[in-house]
Amino acid sequence: MEDIINKLRGVLPAERILSREEHLVSYQSDGLTAFSQRPSAVVVPETPSEVIGIVRHCQKHEIPFVARGSGTSLSGGCLPVQDGIVIALNRLDRILEINPKNRWARVEPGVVNLRVSEVAKQHGLYFAPDPSSQQICTIGGNLAFNSGGAHCLKYGMTTNHVLGLKAVLANGEVVEFGGESLERVGPDWASLFAGSEGLFGIAFEILLRLLPEVTERHTLLASYSSLESAGNAVSALVASGLLPGAMEIMDKLAIQAAEAAVSAGYPKGAEAVLIVELEGTPEELESEQKLLSDVIKSSSPEETHVAKDDIERAKIWKGRKSAFSAVGRLSPDFIVQDGVVPRNRLGEALSMIQKVGLENKVSIANVFHAGDGNLHPLIMYDGREDGSLARAEKAAGKILEACVEMGGSITGEHGVGMEKKQYLGTMFSKDDIGLMKKIRRAFDPCEIANPGKMFPDGEAPSLSLYGLHPLEKSGTISRE
Repeated sequence: MEDIINKLRGVLPAERILSREEHLVSYQSDGLTAFSQRPSAVVVPETPSEVIGIVRHCQKHEIPFVARGSGTSLSGGCLPVQDGIVIALNRLDRILEINPKNRWARVEPGVVNLRVSEVAKQHGLYFAPDPSSQQICTIGGNLAFNSGGAHCLKYGMTTNHVLGLKAVLANGEVVEFGGESLERVGPDWASLFAGSEGLFGIAFEILLRLLPEVTERHTLLASYSSLESAGNAVSALVASGLLPGAMEIMDKLAIQAAEAAVSAGYPKGAEAVLIVELEGTPEELESEQKLLSDVIKSSSPEETHVAKDDIERAKIWKGRKSAFSAVGRLSPDFIVQDGVVPRNRLGEALSMIQKVGLENKVSIANVFHAGDGNLHPLIMYDGREDGSLARAEKAAGKILEACVEMGGSITGEHGVGMEKKQYLGTMFSKDDIGLMKKIRRAFDPCEIANPGKMFPDGEAPSLSLYGLHPLEKSGTISRE
């Protein structure tokens, strides 16, 4: 590998090629610490041309590479590859342009999610996707995993807010997908790229759709005597026809962790809390508030509280957005799952999770996007104890299988990565997976971009009947 590192010095200055052990240890894992692998080197580009040069170098020498931003992936999605390199994109952190008239922002992949809204705020605009890690996660990672967040119920996922992108594919080709208009002509390549988990290449410039800032919000917190009751309240809200900006649930363990970490002021002794946030004009909220109040009252909550100002609202959300990290106060290690179930089966799914925890002798805290049925059970274990991780992984698998049986999915926004790749076959046939692999090879014939992720171990069948070939030149693709 030393020979490869020497060749990289022709692409980057030596001080931005990291290969000492004390440097590599910081990159050996992402947010899913159950998996770790030291890369051979970490390279730190600062410009798009350097990213292109590195990828072309890797393509020429068939060097596996993994693109990485802040490393907040919870599925092992940016886990390094043995004898491969990590391409750290944090220094590509420029907001290149804000167009307030047409409501878009042109950014580099290392820009932190929340910073886009902070800069756009001066124009009365914001970027809607808001993952819990939005204070640190990057736009490149949001694109790779099609991140959502608390408000995805109303506003959708990252792919709904990406107009276009420029990228270097793993075959060395530079492409431009999409454009400034919401109206698209021809294949929607940008949406195909979103959620591809780094298996196609690296986007070095991303065009984001911005929305007008919300004028009014109504944030309600309700506590319940059982987790199932909170889930049933969500089903009732969906059936009522309301479309809140967000609906989130936290259970007793998650509440305890959040209170210890940030003192959010959640009701003491509650088995679960439901956060519902309405957004819109004062006229819209006037009628929606009454309907929300009526539905919540009929769900028999222990108590309810409406935030009286932005300070109380921020406190409520601080507790929710701190929940993942706060669980570290309860357990040295945990796995965050990401299954999805139909919203009308939320109560059933939550009862199932509790049962799985008891059967496998693991504690599970629940924090999730109730509005779209995206579950985030945090399965706790102690990696220092023999068999602890195995029990946690078994419980995680049982939850994923149950989600699929209920008509849901193995992932809502965290991606498949390393963690869930062996469960891909519970949702898709061998032929389906074969087609996915053919599409991947059209972008990355040598499979050097984030290899080992998403697809189950073992070769999927070759499906020549689909007739897929490496991308050909078209009006949307150009070579630099």
